[in-house]
Formats: sequence, structure tokens, C-alpha cells
Amino acid sequence: MTGEIRGRGRPRKTESTYTDTRNDLIRSGLELLTQNGFLSTGVDAIVKNASVPKGSFYYYFKSKEEYAQTVLSAYDSFFVHKLQKHLYESSFTPMMRLENFIDDACDGIKKYNFTRGCLVGNMMQESPGLPLSFIKQLHEILERWQALVACCLSDALSSGEIRSDMNNTQLAAIFWSSWEGAVMRAKLYCSTQPVYDFWSYFKSQYAISPLRTRLLKSKKGAAAPDNNYQPQAEPGFHFISYTELLPGHEFRHSEVFRPH
Repeated sequence: MTGEIRGRGRPRKTESTYTDTRNDLIRSGLELLTQNGFLSTGVDAIVKNASVPKGSFYYYFKSKEEYAQTVLSAYDSFFVHKLQKHLYESSFTPMMRLENFIDDACDGIKKYNFTRGCLVGNMMQESPGLPLSFIKQLHEILERWQALVACCLSDALSSGEIRSDMNNTQLAAIFWSSWEGAVMRAKLYCSTQPVYDFWSYFKSQYAISPLRTRLLKSKKGAAAPDNNYQPQAEPGFHFISYTELLPGHEFRHSEVFRPH
């Protein structure tokens, strides 16, 4: 025996243990909130998914609201890093940078088998039931993402790669509004086709030169963009065409939306 007397209460945690447990909770939130949203995700589900005692949740966060704002900030940081990685890559034209971001994001959507959407998009849908602090945070995040895309589109306008009577800020707002809707549809259809439909339309509206982007992407050894892209199912999933969802067409949810 050392003769050391232990005090009462919670055992003292090292700084690394504190950080690890807190990060486990944040990762759990990133997973569950991107799947189910804020209002449908309870603290019990969060701590169970993180394998953390419920009492520990309130040791790290004062409330579910504070916790969700922390998770939202973490998601914002992750997404800003992804945007900067592609949009600051000067070896591609501005529009090709955006396309590379879209390809990367779609890879992420497929990685999780279409179970996760955009956390910001999920919370936008829930906005009528959210505290005002969330609304302010969502505004700030969207403005940050929009500014990054606006900067890229400014380069595209200046270089003549695209033409528009709208300014770069307006175009960036249209991009993000369309993006959020397309990601929701991608999750519904178990296919990234809605995202590429949006992107094809966006490019066609602003007179981008297909030859220019094809040549530049080919320099990197990647496949040239396919301007005759046709809908197809993601591997392991049954693709639902838009007409299949019209009245009169019957299907069972379990047969259509789950992986083969």
C-alpha cells in the first residue's frame, strides 16, 4: 500500500480519457443526427450508440441543445474542409472543382448505403421546432458554405467558363438550395442520380463548355465527363424511376429501398 487516500466521488479522469469520451459522443451524434435528425434522436440512443453511461452525457454537455450545437459545429468543420480541399485545387477549372466535390460527396453517400443525409439539411426541415440558437447557427453555416462556392463561381464567371446574368452569390445560393433537395432525393431513391441530375441541369443553365472540362480532367488521367449520363442503380440497390412513384404504381417499401 502507498498510504495514499482516495477522495470520494467520480474517479479523476485523465485529459486524454475526457477528450476520447467526449469525441465518442460527438461521433455518435454525427451518425445518428445525419440519419434521423435532431428531434427524433434521444439522449438514450446517443449514449447507447457511443457505449457511454447516460450520466456521463451530462458531465460533458449541459443539455441536448448544447450537445447538438457541438455536433453541428463538428459537421460544419468537416464539410468546410471537404469544400476547401476541392475548391482550392487550382489545377482544375472552377466548375471542375465543384464537380470533384460532388463526386467526393456522392462517394460518401454511397459509403453509408444512403442511410445518412446532410445534417444541415435535416435540421433545416426541423427548423420550426428548433430553438432560435439553432436557426442562427444554421444561417451562419449556410453562409459559410455559400461563400466558398460563390468564390469558386466568381472564378468561373471571370474566366468565361460560365455565363449568367446573376452574380456569383445568387448562383451559390441556387447551388445550395438545389444541393440539399438533391441529397434528400438521393437518400429516398437509394441512388446518387438525383444529385447528378441537379448538377447536369446547373451546368447546362450557365453555358459551361463540355470540351474545356473534358480536356482538363483528362490531364489528371481521370475519365472524361459523360454528357449523356443515364439513370442507373447503385450496385446492390434497386433504382426507382420517378414514374414508379406515381399514383397507380404499387410496390412494397422493403423490396425497393433495402440493399439486395
